[in-house]
Amino acid sequence: SPEKSTKAANSTASGSSSRGGLPQGSEPVRLDPADFSVNIDNPYWPMSPGSKWVYSETDTTGTNQKVVVEVTDEKKMIANGIEARVIRDTVTENGQPVEITDDWYAQDKAGNIWYLGEYVTNYKNGKVVDHGGSFEAGIDGAQPGIAMPANPEPGLSYRQEYYKGEAEDKAAVITVGEERVQVPFGYFDKHVLMTRDLVPTEPKVQELKFYSPNVGPLLSVHTDGDGGRAELVSYSRAG
Repeated sequence: SPEKSTKAANSTASGSSSRGGLPQGSEPVRLDPADFSVNIDNPYWPMSPGSKWVYSETDTTGTNQKVVVEVTDEKKMIANGIEARVIRDTVTENGQPVEITDDWYAQDKAGNIWYLGEYVTNYKNGKVVDHGGSFEAGIDGAQPGIAMPANPEPGLSYRQEYYKGEAEDKAAVITVGEERVQVPFGYFDKHVLMTRDLVPTEPKVQELKFYSPNVGPLLSVHTDGDGGRAELVSYSRAG
């Protein structure tokens, strides 16, 4: 996701050679905690505490799941020195928890939302089985990435996360203002942002994601033939 000014982005991700200063691949970034805030107001994914998104998801095996994403009033001090907002992501199947994840986000002065890691709790038959998939920027070589750029423009690319062999997702902006999206929550045809997510360790996995200003993520669709899809059913914004 884009940035309001190249200069500002370069100062936040100093040493980054990518377009607009956004991080790529495994490259390390040096971030100044003073440049970050837990008050996240990027229009393509506003995260005010109390906001809640509910999604209906069909995973790649055809299983139906409910996903509830809630912005908590909790904060987490990340190992790299940045204070992050805690976003709780709860996945259930037939009312039973499958996965509960605390995701950690912060916004830089340019307006980019950074993703700083996650703590994952995986369940089976209602019982905790493990915490696989967890990582934290600043620990064991893990690097932060971009969840949403400040000024998304077609062609802009960036890494979303980096923890070698575990989390290496990257994304690119495909279109802005060209797509129309119908989901249970409503119809969106203005300023819709479409991105493509890639997982370098799984080259066949591609996911298109659609966002609306002042709402956030609307829809995600796997394009690799397995049919994974998540649609926004409801959204309530705090305040």
